[in-house]
Amino acid sequence: MKKGIRFAALLGITIAFGTAAAQDRAVYKTRKVGEQERTYLTIETEGIRYPKTLDEFQTVWHNPPVRQDTTGTCWAFSTISFLESEVKRLTGKTVRLSEMYIVYWEYVEKARRFIREKGDSEFGEGSEQNAVIERIRQYGCVPLETYTGLIGGRTAHNHGPLFRELRSFLTYCRENGYWDEDKALSYVKLILNKHLGEPPSTIQVEGRVMTPLEYARDYLRLPLDDYVAIMSTTSIPFWTQGEYKVPDNWWHSKEYYNVPLQDFYEGIRRALLAGYSVALGGDVSEPGKVGEADLAVIPSFDIPSQFINQDAREFRFNNHTSTDDHGIHCVGYARKYGHDWFLIKDSGRSAYDGNLKGYYIFRDDYVKLKMLTYLVHKDGVAWLLEKFRQHQTSSP
Repeated sequence: MKKGIRFAALLGITIAFGTAAAQDRAVYKTRKVGEQERTYLTIETEGIRYPKTLDEFQTVWHNPPVRQDTTGTCWAFSTISFLESEVKRLTGKTVRLSEMYIVYWEYVEKARRFIREKGDSEFGEGSEQNAVIERIRQYGCVPLETYTGLIGGRTAHNHGPLFRELRSFLTYCRENGYWDEDKALSYVKLILNKHLGEPPSTIQVEGRVMTPLEYARDYLRLPLDDYVAIMSTTSIPFWTQGEYKVPDNWWHSKEYYNVPLQDFYEGIRRALLAGYSVALGGDVSEPGKVGEADLAVIPSFDIPSQFINQDAREFRFNNHTSTDDHGIHCVGYARKYGHDWFLIKDSGRSAYDGNLKGYYIFRDDYVKLKMLTYLVHKDGVAWLLEKFRQHQTSSP
């Protein structure tokens, strides 16, 4: 390369990277958490061009955002929101479903497995989106108005005392070899009833008395067998189904369709364009996720967008800098400023820090690197499932 050409090329690279750095440079800020001030690393967002209003997105119908308050139940809030959108899409009915009804029975089933496995089973507040499908299959669901999980005059959720009491009891069971399933679960239900209230065995909807199972099957007509979970990891072969190996997959579900990153990403994008919403799960503990700006991007000081690939994603999953820590509902898509943008309905606290209360805007690089799984109706990814089937039939 001639000297003058080489200098011009290097100058162009310097300008390009200098501009990127100026747009998303790292900054330290402080915020008050309780009585303490904490310093945290974030990014300067002023130079980043992105959609800032809801009407810039092609959206899927969804109920307004709601807060999960002081709970670790984002998986329930995000998936219930997703299913409310599905009911609207499939039947035209507008419903508001109870998250806490699902949470109640999820704790029962977690405790059941803990007892059966003699303490060798994960017991935490978290879970996965496909767990909601299993609990509805087993216990049905109910309208929010029939079961809020708020008793004693409370107006917001705080599951700290509930979880501590449940964990304390199960620790006692493990330390004392107390494995009587019926008696243990009876006590677990007493704790849940104390903090959340006893869930209804029947409900009345439009003048008709029905069980929660009948409500899900006959009134909502939820096609539970039609929802598929997708992941993208090199820990198992692509185009096979397998286990999503995170603690919140406490029952070790092996139903996840594992596909390469480009197909994983296209599944989300094309589903939204076709009118399907998507329940996402992934990592949100990143400096490029800025609540006051309603924005989540991957900053160039982490990894430039053009270098995000399967290995970059796997590296972060393997060293636990990408963790399965939050469930959200993707309800919109836009193509602007040279990027794909995704409108995220989020029940977490930081989603209320900015102007779009209860929403985030995720850039394509954030989705590619940090979103680890999703749940979607099979018709929304019909092309992907057909590609999966073709790989299966062509495999030796």
